[in-house]
Amino acid sequence: MTAETQPALVRDATAVAVAKPDQRRLPDNLVGRALTFLALVVATAMFLFPFFWLVSNSLKTRNEVFSRDWIPDPIAWANYLRVWDAVPFLTWSWNSLLTGVLAAATVTISSALVAFAFAHFRFPYRNQLFGLVLATMMLPGAVTMVPNFLIWDRLGLANSLTPLWAGNLFGSAFYIFLLRQFFLTLPRELFEAARVDGASYLRQWWNIALPLTKPALIVVFVFEFRASWVDLVRPLIYLRDTLQFTLPRGLKSVLDRFGRGGESEWEIVLAASVLVALPMIAIFFLAQRYFIEGIATTGSKG
Repeated sequence: MTAETQPALVRDATAVAVAKPDQRRLPDNLVGRALTFLALVVATAMFLFPFFWLVSNSLKTRNEVFSRDWIPDPIAWANYLRVWDAVPFLTWSWNSLLTGVLAAATVTISSALVAFAFAHFRFPYRNQLFGLVLATMMLPGAVTMVPNFLIWDRLGLANSLTPLWAGNLFGSAFYIFLLRQFFLTLPRELFEAARVDGASYLRQWWNIALPLTKPALIVVFVFEFRASWVDLVRPLIYLRDTLQFTLPRGLKSVLDRFGRGGESEWEIVLAASVLVALPMIAIFFLAQRYFIEGIATTGSKG
């Protein structure tokens, strides 16, 4: 063996020795991925099981509801038609949509304005004041429930949709924290350049901060819209007129009407529950990209 060929053989042997561990690890990686995929499938099935059960039983007849059969026989599509005939479901849907959009829009704008102030301005006791804002999250909602009702009742708005969304005009501590962490990731040079060009602070917030934080704003909007859509406590407190009901409050009346007594019709209650849940599922899939992006990038600085 010559001196020239020996280094080449050593290099080849080293390359083979390095490649062997990778080949040995390849089956382990495949097994790990398979186990991860299996775990995700099992977790997904566990989460979807209640919804599939709900849909299955909502399509059964009165005698077959709550039976162990997953596939209804026959399929009672008329249950959904009876929901629309028995109650003003369209009116309730409009009330929930209007309340949800107003609640989500107002809390998003107000929280973004306060969060921008905490992230952009430097003023004395800023951190202490921000700590007080966060401390309000420790206050249970039941503590302020009676004072809030007395305020709205004194204003003559107790039996209306206004108390369900107007309180969001003052922002939310959780959303202020969420958006502040996002605003802190924005370069201050952008705002300094805008300030040199004569842009006011409000214009900087509207034209620079908000467009760059669209994923976080969509997260806040979806969170609050969902919270308003499924809220039952406040409609139970404030709403008295049937035509003012939101969907959760209306679903409670459907339960009282069809889900109690000897002649209960649970298939109607379950069908109404499916109709209430479907919009939230659709909204999540429509906003899924922004939702995941906003959660993944929030809080990377600050």
